[in-house]
Amino acid sequence: MDEQTRIELEAAAFRRLVAHLQERTDVQNIDLMNLAGFCRNCLSKWYKAAADERGQAVSQDEARERVYGMPYEEWKARHQKEATADQKAAFAKANPHS
Repeated sequence: MDEQTRIELEAAAFRRLVAHLQERTDVQNIDLMNLAGFCRNCLSKWYKAAADERGQAVSQDEARERVYGMPYEEWKARHQKEATADQKAAFAKANPHS
């Protein structure tokens, strides 16, 4: 496989992951962190870091909007639920230095 095709496939997979996460608003970020060690916020930080590495001006808010599909505060108001005690405990166990 040539480099350009690999890049295009990786970009397509990223776009599909973002679309999937935008559709699955029932899946909370804390659940993603507890199960996979990353969440939508991580993806937006990685997106911004990639832009920074390439000299592209992308703010953290713009990166979050790309990942969330709407402004972050709007997403939180519509979809984010208060973490349960069990979710918080699992997060603390998996992230002892947070």
